[in-house]
Amino acid sequence: MKRWAAVAAATISAAVLWHFGTGLRPLAGLAMLAPIPVLVLAPRVSAGSAFLAGTVSRLIGAGQLWPYFVGTLEQPVPVTVLLLGGTAVAFGGAVVLVRSLLIRGRMVSALMVLPAGWVGFEYLLAVFGPFGAWWSIAYTQVEVLPLIQTAALAGPWAITFLILLAPTTIGVLAAPAVTREQRLRIGGGVAALFVAVAAFGFWRLAVPQDRTATRVGLIAVAQPADYVPVSSPEGLDMVRRAVVEIEQLADRGAEVVVLPEKAWRADESMLPLLSGPLSEVAARRGIHVVAGMVLTRDGDSVNAAIEYPSGVEYAKHYPVPGLEDELRPGTEWRQVPGEPWALAVCFDLDRPGLVRANVARGAELLLVPALDFTDDAWLHSRMAVLRGVESGVGVARAPQLGELVASDDRGRVLAAARTDVTVTRAVIAAIPGSAGRTIYARFGDWFAWISVALFAVSTARCLPGGRNS
Repeated sequence: MKRWAAVAAATISAAVLWHFGTGLRPLAGLAMLAPIPVLVLAPRVSAGSAFLAGTVSRLIGAGQLWPYFVGTLEQPVPVTVLLLGGTAVAFGGAVVLVRSLLIRGRMVSALMVLPAGWVGFEYLLAVFGPFGAWWSIAYTQVEVLPLIQTAALAGPWAITFLILLAPTTIGVLAAPAVTREQRLRIGGGVAALFVAVAAFGFWRLAVPQDRTATRVGLIAVAQPADYVPVSSPEGLDMVRRAVVEIEQLADRGAEVVVLPEKAWRADESMLPLLSGPLSEVAARRGIHVVAGMVLTRDGDSVNAAIEYPSGVEYAKHYPVPGLEDELRPGTEWRQVPGEPWALAVCFDLDRPGLVRANVARGAELLLVPALDFTDDAWLHSRMAVLRGVESGVGVARAPQLGELVASDDRGRVLAAARTDVTVTRAVIAAIPGSAGRTIYARFGDWFAWISVALFAVSTARCLPGGRNS
């Protein structure tokens, strides 16, 4: 009876921490605490009880996302069940592996198997899943600036590894079979690692940003709830009001202004109703304007970002599965003529590889029309912020139904404002130029592959005859 009470207590406490430490608006730090109760419990109960505690706690914590995936994103129920349930089962299985290694006295392997395995799991989801790197727990710590600087070295995978290394260390140090020598060796090594991470993070944040800054304005103009044909009275009124806002930002020194994704619908015949006024104000004020729209030519529609006055067009590479199946994915890369500014659209920034590819082509700033779902305003904007840290670029993201965010290549949010279709919002920020390509931008997902190898080696140590470590 006492054992089941311990299992229930560990499961409930971990579930509460997962609930508040992850999701659409997580509290920084709690994701590092969430696994502790079940990891401390694991070597003291059966494998079945450890698996149950890990799986149920993670499932309850992730359950808050059910209405978001099924209702807001309109994802099929089987896909959502597979994502939420599969993630919970994977975590429960990892807890069992930690338990097995602890019981066998293989403490270093027990320390590695969960963080390395979870990095590998997230990486596989990012590569083969429909949502890119959306599912990473790395975003839970975006407000902890010294910690997220590690993304410049090894991408989001480094953050995920550290998030899970901390609680796994506590689980290992609390295991009944651990010796005093092992506690000193493991505890000292992990402590030294976190000291090094903190030192690197604070150093990177302290480096002076004496680079030339670009003054970027972000606008979300009040509009009807549905996409607006540019030729309609509402669409023409939106164009007029957007020009007024652009003029005001130009008066404040803006060099480029970004408007939201899908702000208008237009075909070839309607496009001059938008391109004419935006090109005129851009040319007259000597600035650049990036507008988002659904653009249709010959019956073929794309989710476009168009820069004025040049007219350079970019089509979103990654339409949202289900919601944007009618839109053709783009394949071309586009920069503002004469500037190291790349165009992207919303869900594109859920792919670290897309940002690395832009940086490899010389981009130092990303200009991103976007459209969110209100509930995910914080999370989706901070995914974009982390992309900037990973690859060493500033990000100017302008969503409707989200949060206007301008951030630098260290992850500092320089300007932000919540948006809604009922009001017009505008912000301006000076975003410093890039300090150069990061290690992650140059070498990609090297750490994810090392983690996969570590997981394989650690898991092999569960087999009979595996060498103690």
